[in-house]
Amino acid sequence: MAFVVGKAAPAFELDAVHQGQFTRLSLNDFKGKWLIVFFYPLDFTFVCPTEIIAFSDAYEQFRKLGADVVGVSIDSKYCHLAWTQTARKNGGIEGMTFPLLADLNRQMASDYGVLNSDGVALRGLFIIDPDGVIQHATVNNSGVGRSVEETLRTLQAFQFVREHGEVCPANWHPGSSTIKPDVSKSKDYFAHAAEAALQG
Repeated sequence: MAFVVGKAAPAFELDAVHQGQFTRLSLNDFKGKWLIVFFYPLDFTFVCPTEIIAFSDAYEQFRKLGADVVGVSIDSKYCHLAWTQTARKNGGIEGMTFPLLADLNRQMASDYGVLNSDGVALRGLFIIDPDGVIQHATVNNSGVGRSVEETLRTLQAFQFVREHGEVCPANWHPGSSTIKPDVSKSKDYFAHAAEAALQG
């Protein structure tokens, strides 16, 4: 995934399902906004609905941070629509709050480096900044779902860095100390961290 981080996000324009309707979405539709793009293998599977429901239920948290979310798989828009109309108790994602893109020709998954040898997407997740640059990329194999909480934390960290110019240490959360990226000034953080470790 290192080949995409810090670079312009690959453009896309795909059919999608959003709020029970067919639409067409492109990367340009999200220009000037933070965007979470997450790929998943297939509709009507097992781990996938748990992830989509988790992100859907947290969608307003992303919106409050000025971020949009889109899901992407190689399924058709018709398959997406059927899945969004299937009850959660039956493995569906009824009540879904954000768009699902239909990457039928697999071009987007290929461009983002998550297309596997079976022709489906791995669980790739990308945070794209308002300038269209990928700031974060992770990929899981199909058996393990991703963490909404960690995605929110990482988004907030990159937003902080963009706004304030300081950098975020390991396990940073909003309100925690940050580091001034300067040889001398950074020692304030390290000294404080070392003292806290001795006391803790």
